[in-house]
Amino acid sequence: MKFVVIPVTPYQQNSTLLWCEETRKGAVVDPGGDLARIEEEVRKQGVELEKILVTHGHLDHVGGVAELARRKNLPIEGPHKDDDFWIQQLPQQAQMMSFPPSEAFVPDRWLQQGDSVQVGKQTLEVRHCPGHTPGHVIFFHRPSKVAMVGDVLFQGSIGRTDFPRGDYQTLIDSIRNQLWPLGDEVQFIPGHGPFSTFGHERRHNPFVADMKLKQ
Repeated sequence: MKFVVIPVTPYQQNSTLLWCEETRKGAVVDPGGDLARIEEEVRKQGVELEKILVTHGHLDHVGGVAELARRKNLPIEGPHKDDDFWIQQLPQQAQMMSFPPSEAFVPDRWLQQGDSVQVGKQTLEVRHCPGHTPGHVIFFHRPSKVAMVGDVLFQGSIGRTDFPRGDYQTLIDSIRNQLWPLGDEVQFIPGHGPFSTFGHERRHNPFVADMKLKQ
């Protein structure tokens, strides 16, 4: 599996274009906006988009989903259904945050713990990781040891939990129980900012380092 990260929206959200090297079929994870930039990267890489994947329902991650799905006739997979209330509020979110207009949508497939999604001949495992939002999911490609974790975990930080139906302890539990077992060597693409590895965060992240959680 190959991937390219495309920062979009004023929040510099990491939208990820990923594809199967054998088939050149791909997906966009969290196309939050700036669709022309995403579509140019798709053309540059010679990828045939076959779906959109969504980690959670916040505007900067899903603001462009409905439009891109309509333009390219793409199915939408994710997030977990518990984020539906966020997705249905997208028009109001966009207006409140001075973003371009954004449409609500209903995914073609809601995802839950233990599901998998196909991109070409590649399989991504789905883990339900609530806390930042109740319906947040992450995508893990086991062969390349790469995870797309949205706003669950960042280099040196974790997702906010002060939004509606966010919960700090639930987020910490998601990180410990859903991310750490995947392995310290796993590289993760966060929703914002630079890449890191789970091992690095277990040693150095002030919120979820092993020594912090043992206290």
